[in-house]
Amino acid sequence: MAKAYMIGAGIGNLSAAVYLIRDGHWDGSNITIMGLEKHGANDGNTVQEFENEFVVANINNARGYINRGGRMLNEETYENLWDIFRSIPSLNAPGRSVTEEILEFDHAHPTHDVGRLIDSLNGVRNNGDNNDYSHMQFNTLDRLLLTKLMMIPESQERSLNDVSIEQWFSSSPHIFTTNFWYMWETTFAFKRNSSAMELRRYMNRMILEFSRINTLSGVTRTPYNQYESLIMPLRAWLEDQGVHFVNNRMVTDFEFKDTRLRDEIVVTALRYRDVDQTVAEAGTQAAEGKIDIEPEDLVFDTNGSITDSTSLGDLDTPVVEDMSYAPSAALWKQAAEHFYDLGHPDKFFGDRSQSEWTSFTVTTNTHMLITDISQITQQHPGNALNTFIDSPELLSLVVHHQPHYKFQKENEGVLWGYALYPRAVGRYVHKPFIEMTGREMLEETLGFLAAADSRTEGIADHHDEILDSIVNVVPAHMPYASALFNQRSVGDRPLVVPRHSHNLAFVSEFAEMPFDMVFTEQYSIRCAQVAVYRFLGIPVSKLTPLHHYEKDPRVLFNAARTMFR
Repeated sequence: MAKAYMIGAGIGNLSAAVYLIRDGHWDGSNITIMGLEKHGANDGNTVQEFENEFVVANINNARGYINRGGRMLNEETYENLWDIFRSIPSLNAPGRSVTEEILEFDHAHPTHDVGRLIDSLNGVRNNGDNNDYSHMQFNTLDRLLLTKLMMIPESQERSLNDVSIEQWFSSSPHIFTTNFWYMWETTFAFKRNSSAMELRRYMNRMILEFSRINTLSGVTRTPYNQYESLIMPLRAWLEDQGVHFVNNRMVTDFEFKDTRLRDEIVVTALRYRDVDQTVAEAGTQAAEGKIDIEPEDLVFDTNGSITDSTSLGDLDTPVVEDMSYAPSAALWKQAAEHFYDLGHPDKFFGDRSQSEWTSFTVTTNTHMLITDISQITQQHPGNALNTFIDSPELLSLVVHHQPHYKFQKENEGVLWGYALYPRAVGRYVHKPFIEMTGREMLEETLGFLAAADSRTEGIADHHDEILDSIVNVVPAHMPYASALFNQRSVGDRPLVVPRHSHNLAFVSEFAEMPFDMVFTEQYSIRCAQVAVYRFLGIPVSKLTPLHHYEKDPRVLFNAARTMFR
């Protein structure tokens, strides 16, 4: 009986296992998923649990919660995600699928952000004047260049090889001062030096969101953090199906069959190290081993993870930057050294300046801070993505619907923030953001909130009481957080199932598929379906249909009206 080996335990490989079982009628006991963490990029866990999974030498405060990153779902364009999770029972809503649970929650708690952009000198930009962020603020040349970018056909995508967004708009740098750019940059984590090729894909795939990006009303939220709402039920279902999970295994090398001219890709073995906390703390050698891959077996590799080499700190401890090359990309690189058409990992993992950002998670034991933020921004938790557009580090805050964790206590509050430019020196704490402790990141944030606060008794008057309520602030520096947006050329990402591959597929946002957009659960799950269907001989016509809103006249009309607003 054929077996499947999944390298990496993120949502892509978990979904590949579902497709094998649900659509390929495999027995789950023939599937093994190997990884070093249980949550992947779909973050949400206690600091203590992260300590249990990783050796975090510089953390002294293990209280509270941690979100390294956050992702927004979308009801209309995440077709594969909703399809997969219709098959997965909810852990919290008996008789409901995860898809039903999420959509019911979201419809009962629709997102409507009225404080999306904040200028700390002039307050929230929602007052109906020329600074109202419902206005995109384009000039004629901005509109021309953006439209020209969107109109490039997929067959000519190579004309954008290694072109940055800044280069594309070099004749109209004005666009980087507009409400559109501030919202787009911080909603999707693009930077000026990100790929114009990816911006083109986003503008087409997410054209439905263009006319409502100012309120984020197209965002679909999960009841709890995505680890608890998505990953945990997915893993539970797979475990019930007999799938084997090995949670401490790092695959370090592929062994390939030496075929004539090396024009066939056949994995014959996987070499690995079993890594756990006790071995690492003791400084002893991790156990090494080898898995022989039979000719009928399948291998699914996560050839890149945006959370690789993350560094954590705590309330009074800054991060110590992990300078190691991403382990998932190192394995991909080892494969690419054998075969010429497996892409170029260094384009994504060789330049941190394009991809790094730093996040922080705040846990409180009262609701004072969240209440103050809600009053300043005039919106309830769960609606907000607030960006301080005049902050040097480009600081944004997300106040989740509370509770954000299933076992969060009634008195506890959790919120999350991130800085897209962590090397910038803060305005209120005069050091690079990446060098700040969690407490200093909070002080920097409180400074911007206080400057934008127009109340008679403002957040500055509650400063000491807020600090007394802090359980922990956990910084997380992610050198590869936006690596999937790095400047690239056609061919820098390998195909999901490379040409002439007999048993190796790449299931990640660093694999190549047409049309769809990276930095989404949708892309990872779509990769999984493409890989499984290709190996099992299921016709392409059976793939989950994708919407093409870029061809819908009504959507285009709304987008054009927004562009000129």
